[in-house]
Amino acid sequence: MSPHVRLVPAALVVWAVALGGLLWSWLAAVLIGACACLVGAVVLRKGWCERSCALALVVVAPVAAGSIGLRVQQSESHPVRAAASRGEAVVLRAELVNRPRGLRTEGFAGRQGGVQSVVVRADITSVEQDGSVIDEGGEVLLVAPVSGWRNLLPGQEVTARGVLAPARPGELTVAVLRVRGPPSQAGPAPVWQRAAEVLRSGLREASTALDPEPAGLLPALVVGDTAEVSSRVEDEFRTSGLAHLLAVSGANLAILCGAVLLLLRIFRVGPKGCAAGASVALVGFVVLAGPEPSVLRAAVMGAVALLALVLGRERSALPALAATVVVLVLYDPALGVEPGFALSVVATAALVLLAPRWAAALRDRGVPIGLAEALAVPMAASVVTAPLVVAISGRISLVSVVANLVAAPVVAPATVLGVLAAVVAPVHHGAARVLVELSGPEVGWLITVGRKASEVPGGSVAWLAGWQGGLLLTGVLLVVYGLVKVRRTRTLLAAALVGAVVVLVPTQVVAPGWPPAGWSVVACDVGQGDAVVLATAEPGRAVLVDTGPDPAPVAACLRRLGIRRIPLLVLSHLHADHVGGLAAVLADRSVGAVAIGPSHEPGWAWEEVRRRTRAAGVDLVELTAGQRLDWPGLVLEVLGPKGEPASAEDENTAINDSSLVLRARTAAGRVLLTGDIELAGQAGLLGGHVDLAAEVLKVPHHGSRFSAPEFLAAVRPRVALVSVGAGNRYGHPNGPVIDALTRRGALVLRTDRDGDTAVLRGEGGPLVVRRKR
Repeated sequence: MSPHVRLVPAALVVWAVALGGLLWSWLAAVLIGACACLVGAVVLRKGWCERSCALALVVVAPVAAGSIGLRVQQSESHPVRAAASRGEAVVLRAELVNRPRGLRTEGFAGRQGGVQSVVVRADITSVEQDGSVIDEGGEVLLVAPVSGWRNLLPGQEVTARGVLAPARPGELTVAVLRVRGPPSQAGPAPVWQRAAEVLRSGLREASTALDPEPAGLLPALVVGDTAEVSSRVEDEFRTSGLAHLLAVSGANLAILCGAVLLLLRIFRVGPKGCAAGASVALVGFVVLAGPEPSVLRAAVMGAVALLALVLGRERSALPALAATVVVLVLYDPALGVEPGFALSVVATAALVLLAPRWAAALRDRGVPIGLAEALAVPMAASVVTAPLVVAISGRISLVSVVANLVAAPVVAPATVLGVLAAVVAPVHHGAARVLVELSGPEVGWLITVGRKASEVPGGSVAWLAGWQGGLLLTGVLLVVYGLVKVRRTRTLLAAALVGAVVVLVPTQVVAPGWPPAGWSVVACDVGQGDAVVLATAEPGRAVLVDTGPDPAPVAACLRRLGIRRIPLLVLSHLHADHVGGLAAVLADRSVGAVAIGPSHEPGWAWEEVRRRTRAAGVDLVELTAGQRLDWPGLVLEVLGPKGEPASAEDENTAINDSSLVLRARTAAGRVLLTGDIELAGQAGLLGGHVDLAAEVLKVPHHGSRFSAPEFLAAVRPRVALVSVGAGNRYGHPNGPVIDALTRRGALVLRTDRDGDTAVLRGEGGPLVVRRKR
């Protein structure tokens, strides 16, 4: 066995022991470690491989079995675990391990989307339950409200009241505590943690010099602070394969330490001085980002990458990587089941093993040195991490290599400028803002790359998720690799690839068949929310009714339809699942005006709509029943609401019944848009003797059970569009309502199954074209 892989078997055994203990039991960890030790002893005695390799296995395997097995056994038998299984209320005293991390939730009805709660790990000091006190150690996961918890720091001791719940399988945490209210008796954080928070808050404040999206991305890029990253940017980075930029990784540290080394070498500092300077930068960055497991992992991985970069020796990097796995998993066995840890290890291994070989192969074929290395690094990382990524997400990004290649040149300067801004901010805020503004073009470029890459038709394809999908993709990659290595099959593989491109590109990208020619109305697939596009006679110009719960889906739907100008954007009412995508539409399209109904509730949504329209310089107007609006090829009539607008004291039902009800006259016929009106709103329209007849009905409130048979009979639709999210927890659409529509002869189409759905004119009535999910 080659000397540079002698620690790899030991690292794999430690990882396997952690997996066995966490996924099965402490006994599995002990058995795996014992078997590995026995194998190592036999190999050592027989002399089948290098002595140091077998010796490392004999030493490390029992240590891992004993250490990890004991910790898993203690976690499994912890008394708090039993209390969690009964869902008991307790008072917990604990010390925070990491910084609270925001949990983003989707908005629906009057509930505002965004970060409403945080999750944080904590070491138990004591647990008080029914007058008895449990003072055994252990780790719990706290799920707490944002208020009072968001700004806490690692090392602070807090007292929290809440209800215990069982921890997820595969974790060392003994329980989850769902916290009620803010913490009490919060102790002081360590001095160095408070100093680091001053730097982080300075960076966040200085970042406000940029537009909102770059301002949110810069702290995430520098220190992994994703609190202000928009959901749209997250979705786009995930689709384009740039999501790793939103978390602290070894690349951050390699960039920072590399910049320090370059500066020291310019001043002719010797090797020892360079090493000391890089070490100080590494430790300082860990302090800045916080001592969370992901940061510690990134620190070690960054050190490995830096070692390979400085020494230029692949043989030095691989033993260091293996030793890193051993140390980190023994320190925190929970890393063994973390996808992020596996991605870090595999990606680092690819960079030190495959990337140099691939770069050399490209250079041998005439590719310039710099370009060869720039191509080899993202290709190697993308290929080896693809099985893990697909197991997690169920999708394969086909644009990630190109996106990372295009984004790579600006990551380093943006990171360095961001770190400098964080360091300078406490001393001189103006200088920090200048540094942030210098990083603005680079961060803006990253957002542009992520956005454009995510917009590529067919840029990501669905794949079997879970470990089965990961194994399947691994097998496919191995077969492809084998075919490439064999000269006879290499030409055949290239011909198959060219054939696939010739066949698939024209059908899937160049001429995807969407949107259908002559479409009049499209119900966009935006999840659990509404967004309906009404075409005018002018290409690229349409009226939009509602924007869905999130920015990315509605932006993607408008892009697919080729809509550039929106003369009127109507918000039927101000619930979160109808206004959540407003920012994206205002930012990406030319909007003439935004129209709302008589209700200005809930208050938070009204203030947000006012703020966003004012910032975009777009007029905000109010529509009332009886108004009529005309565009070439489109007429919009306001039919409702009838009655008084909802007040601040009204519940969600009253706000739903205050929805604007519109009837559009299009080339495909009359289209009734009903917002979320329920029984009272429908009764008001029927009692007001309003003509509701329409060929196309946007079914009220995502097909909820609150649709009166009399209302559906008055509309008599031939096509019923249900805008609904897949697997939603609200029971939408309601079976009896769908059955009632079907019995009346309506063709019922659902965005959760049919995707974007277009209605166009036909000789015998409206025709429907579906863009399948």
